[in-house]
Amino acid sequence: MPDRFKVMTVGDAMITFNPSVQGPLRFVESFNRKVGGAELNFAIGCARLGLGSKWISRLGKDEFGRVIYNFTRGEGVDVSEVKLVEGYPTSLNFKEINGDGSGKTFYYRYHSPITTMTPEKVKDEWFEEVDLLHLTGVFMAIDPNNLKVVKKMIEIAKDKGIPVSFDPNIRLKLWTIEEARNAYNEIFPYVDILLTGLDEIRLIIGKDSAEDLGKFADQYGIQDLVIKDGANGSRLYREGNWVEAPGFSVNPIDTVGAGDGFDAGYVYGWLNGFTPAQLLRFANGVGALVTTVSGDNEGLPYLEEVSAFINNESIIER
Repeated sequence: MPDRFKVMTVGDAMITFNPSVQGPLRFVESFNRKVGGAELNFAIGCARLGLGSKWISRLGKDEFGRVIYNFTRGEGVDVSEVKLVEGYPTSLNFKEINGDGSGKTFYYRYHSPITTMTPEKVKDEWFEEVDLLHLTGVFMAIDPNNLKVVKKMIEIAKDKGIPVSFDPNIRLKLWTIEEARNAYNEIFPYVDILLTGLDEIRLIIGKDSAEDLGKFADQYGIQDLVIKDGANGSRLYREGNWVEAPGFSVNPIDTVGAGDGFDAGYVYGWLNGFTPAQLLRFANGVGALVTTVSGDNEGLPYLEEVSAFINNESIIER
């Protein structure tokens, strides 16, 4: 057994601008600059839990690209395969937050540097000492060519006996549900761990009963089908059986990144041999803690924080 398990993921990252006041974006005059992105959040979440974490990406060779690169490196993530690309602007997004807590996200990621990745640039060396490959639908949605990159990475991972986890993380602002389904169906047969929200799986297969979900997992040979349901907790289908775990009681401030945190927590537990019940409880705890802090990844907890929290829910030392 290695001293420390290592995970790898691939995806775009963005500079996120959070509004200083609530209301329509056209009336907001100042913003707080943050760093975000689903795969980046996952990589940081894994690093904070103590896993070796490697993030593959392309950023603009500009000031924002350097902000993301330096921030990620500072979190202990392996950024040796993160390249700064000339002539491609680093992706941005602006958040709009209403008085009732609801909001919108405005993406500016056209001509993203991540589109410079091609299957031919995927290298066997990336996979050295990697124990799990994590993928999400966000990367695939940005550009049609990225599906080819994902398939190449899966091919190498399977050749090396590396398990694959996948979070659909549907972004209907980036592609249609039909496009998403077609892409997912191409990779489902190679996924060992599927981490999906309840609403997402309904969109993907049009059903959500326990029986139908079990049939879906069996059809594609998915070892672990994990259904995330926010404050309601989560469920795991494995070897014909369902295991459930309730969510934790917290006062949520910001739910952005909670799903990415859950994924990091689940992968941590899976690699360390947790039982199904332990897996769900640990991942639920990570996801809950993320919601107690505003920001895409600011709330991702360290291992000791999760351990204290899941053993005594009243302890939240942030």
